[in-house]
Amino acid sequence: MLVYIVRRFAGMMVVMLLVAMVVFVIARVVPGDPAAVMLGSAATPEDIAALRGRLGLDEPLLTQFLLYLGQIIRFDLGESIFLNRPVAQALAERSELTGLLTMMSVGIAMLIGVPVGILSAAKRGGLIDQTAVGLAMLAASIPSFWIGLTLIKYLAVDHAWFPVAGYGPPEADLLERMRHLVLPAIALGIPNSALILRFTRTSMLDVMSHDYVRTARAKGLPPLVVVLKHALRNAMIPILTVIGLTTAVMIAGAIVTETVFGLPGVGNLIVSAVLRRDYPVIQGALLVVSAIYVLINLTVDLLYAVVDPRVRY
Repeated sequence: MLVYIVRRFAGMMVVMLLVAMVVFVIARVVPGDPAAVMLGSAATPEDIAALRGRLGLDEPLLTQFLLYLGQIIRFDLGESIFLNRPVAQALAERSELTGLLTMMSVGIAMLIGVPVGILSAAKRGGLIDQTAVGLAMLAASIPSFWIGLTLIKYLAVDHAWFPVAGYGPPEADLLERMRHLVLPAIALGIPNSALILRFTRTSMLDVMSHDYVRTARAKGLPPLVVVLKHALRNAMIPILTVIGLTTAVMIAGAIVTETVFGLPGVGNLIVSAVLRRDYPVIQGALLVVSAIYVLINLTVDLLYAVVDPRVRY
């Protein structure tokens, strides 16, 4: 196991190097000059050239990339051009909201997707199964921003059950923060629950056709025991895989949801950085999100051995 973890971390380093290269190139090919954006339309070419020299933007791309790599090796994500603070600090200040929103969304997606997927497989071909599959297709086809706007209209504006937008006042406690995230979490969790539901149903149907499940039924075990004890445990690996992928997708999907609900999270920070051509923030945020994505996949791989003792590394 230790050798496997070390090998995976070495692979992570290679992946992160490739991600750093791609992010650096993408940030530079996007049209727009951050120096010109910072100084405004009244700036002269001399002022823009002077600021570009101070920010190091007039250096050759290879030199800029090597300097960027040197910063990453020192765990330094650089300093934001517009915020005038370290990128790591800016990300840390926004990470609480995005992390909490992602966890709540994953929880909602799992609470809907896994039980309904199991029930759908157990009632294969029946009304419950067909209804669940139909609703899953409907949920997958509806974009999260439309669900968010609908929730705002009926639950926040019409009935005032939840806040319309924002993350609460600075002195708000954790429960008040979570109340502000209920609607965004539902908007993000419902579309993603469809994928978990479909994978859970498919994996359960595959396992329930095996001989040992038929043997358990022939022995007269209660249907609930057969499904939960004999089938679900052996169907968990594909379910874990899709939950891990869904979690990573939700981190990226939080960008749209945070924009709809006016939440000052990492997604909002990335959108602002892109509009301002704030290269250090764009590069740092995408690098951190990519690292989280890789870590989630590593965690899921390690969980395989926990849910299925037959898995060896």
